[in-house]
Parts: sequence; structure tokens; C-alpha cells
Amino acid sequence: MEKKPQPKQLIYGIHAVQEAIEAGKQFERIYILKTDKGEALMELNALIKTNRLPVHHVPIHKLNRLSRGNHQGVVAFLSLIPNVEIDEIITRAFEAGEDPKILVLDGITDVRNFGALSRSALAFGFHAVVVPNKGSALIHQDAVKASAGALMKIPVSKSINLSRSLEAMKGFGLKVIGITEKASESIRDMKINEPVALVLGNEETGLHQNSLALCDATYGIEISEDIDSLNVSVAGAIAMFQASI
Repeated sequence: MEKKPQPKQLIYGIHAVQEAIEAGKQFERIYILKTDKGEALMELNALIKTNRLPVHHVPIHKLNRLSRGNHQGVVAFLSLIPNVEIDEIITRAFEAGEDPKILVLDGITDVRNFGALSRSALAFGFHAVVVPNKGSALIHQDAVKASAGALMKIPVSKSINLSRSLEAMKGFGLKVIGITEKASESIRDMKINEPVALVLGNEETGLHQNSLALCDATYGIEISEDIDSLNVSVAGAIAMFQASI
């Protein structure tokens, strides 16, 4: 059986990853063997920390699944799309005479959900998607495919600290609205006529408490008692549609 080719955005090996960092490449994620204390990997860890890059320390079997080559304890994914600062996106919207609409994904880990939500964000006129640097879906070819190419058109901003990013958006005058099953207000009553950051939580656990605490308002979607919950990409599409009318 012919082996499936590795993604072009994947690189491995200490020297290759170090060269990419020094060349100013943008990284989607870096995986480093968590039990190795060798000097070369320790130096690479320091370089990653200095450049504030997204890193995960993982066991050897994780690295072996990611790469068939001699990875030397490090595998990385280069970014398929550029990272855009959220203040730049908001400023650009205001300068165009538009109220910024930002979709914030607080821990969406499924690639298909992430892609579908990005597609809906583009469809309903949102200016950008914000995701945490860690704890979110990897933006690779499958995510772009799931978005039907939308990820190549809508800006994505990766946040090192999502709470601070939400606070910054509030500082720009955006109203932070959370979509959660715990809300007492119905999404039918959600009327948006101002700059907004719409926040959706993890597929299983929902919004993190820190994000929930920063919400100016929360809304829920009423569904039949025969169903426990909606898929987050469906809930997000409903919320974004409601925010656009």
C-alpha cells in the first residue's frame, strides 16, 4: 500500500525547526518530546519560549504518529495562514465605517467544527475569527477543506491569553456575548446593533469560566426536549445569523 504523503506544512528535526524559527516563519504548533533533557532540545525550548511560540510537550508515540522521519524529539506545523493581530482587524473595520463583528472560539478542538464555524463567520459578515494559541483545533489542510476555503479569506487571530484579548475587545467598545446552554435569555431576543465579539465554547464543556465572566450578556438556543444539545457549529451558525439581522 502506498504511504500517504506528509503535509507540506510539517517539518521535523531540531535543526530544521530552529532554522524556521530564526527565519521568522509562523508556526501553527510545535511538539517536543517531554522526557528529553538533552542540551539541543533545551536550547530549542528556550528559543521557542523567547519567541512565544505555541508548544506542546508530548510522549514519543505522539511524535512517531506525526512523522515517519528522524524527528529527534521535535515535530512542528508551519502556519497555512498568516496570524493577524486582533487590534489591527478591529481598527480596520472601524476605519471602513463598519461595526466590527468578531467570532471568538474558546477551545474548539474538532477540525470540522472549526472549519464549519469559519465558513459561517465569512458567510454572515464577521470580520475575523479569534482562537487561543493553545487548546484549539490545528489549522491544517483538513480545516481549510472543512471551511470550503473560507479560512483562506477570513482573518484568523491567535491569542496567547484569551481573557486579555476579550478585555482588549471590550476596550475597543465591543460587546462580548456568550452563547451557552446556561443562559437564561433566549437567542431570539438577541439584537445586535453595535460592535460585538460572539463567544462559543468547547464542544463538551462549553465556555471556560474566565470567558464567561467577561461576557456582557449570554444567550441560549431553545431546542426540543428530545435533543440534549446542538453541535457547536450549528449553534454558532444560528447565533451568527441572529447577530447579522
